[in-house]
Amino acid sequence: MSARDDFSPRGVRARVGDAVIAAIVVVALWQGIVWVTQVPAFILPGPLLVAETLVANAGLIADHATVTIAEVLIGLVVGAGLGAATALHLMVSPTARRIALPIMVFSQAVPVFALAPILTLWLGYGMASKIAMALLIIYFPVVSTFYDGLRRTDAGLLDLARTMGATPSRTLIHLRFPAALPAFGSGLRLAAVYAPIGAVIGEWVGASKGLGYLMLLANGRAKTDLMFASLFVLALFAVVLYAAVSAVTRRMTSWSRESTDTM
Repeated sequence: MSARDDFSPRGVRARVGDAVIAAIVVVALWQGIVWVTQVPAFILPGPLLVAETLVANAGLIADHATVTIAEVLIGLVVGAGLGAATALHLMVSPTARRIALPIMVFSQAVPVFALAPILTLWLGYGMASKIAMALLIIYFPVVSTFYDGLRRTDAGLLDLARTMGATPSRTLIHLRFPAALPAFGSGLRLAAVYAPIGAVIGEWVGASKGLGYLMLLANGRAKTDLMFASLFVLALFAVVLYAAVSAVTRRMTSWSRESTDTM
């Protein structure tokens, strides 16, 4: 199967079908383990109980999910924008590369999760600290992947641009930037996975709303079924977000796959 077939409607339907089958198998095994072991519901509720809880508390979960989704989306958009701008600046500024790159690499030695209490202290218990947490956790992957893509532009094309008298800015806009879009897409897909993690960790540290807060509240009251229902909604949102970002990045880089298929 070619790369184009992988992203054709038939290929997408096949992957979705495989995912549905895998999910059904996992849920069946989960329910089977609960039935066989007779484990108490407050330790491991079965999927049927979780589904009942999800339906019974749909309004409550939706209210908290709206907050988390907003935090994730804002953090993703802002983080991706800042990351792309930083990568472009690093590409055109040797001074920025000498100063900023070592600082960025050193910053990764600090566990970003340890910054959540500090962000909550500085920005409060509202959405701002959770957005900042999501932004921080996706910023470096976006910068590093996009900057790497900008640097790895085909040397032959760069030589041709210099021969034709192209200025550095035109080379960046018309040559390096399009060539780096596949790498930028990879960074965005990573960001789509990491952003919900950052927002929920921020909610665990301190919040008054959100799925992370609801999970902590349910855990404290031994309502494990509600905690699993909240976790299911969070996981479903993360999958949908990843699929949406993947679809956008595929459209951005469709020319790359087409050129590969013709080789």
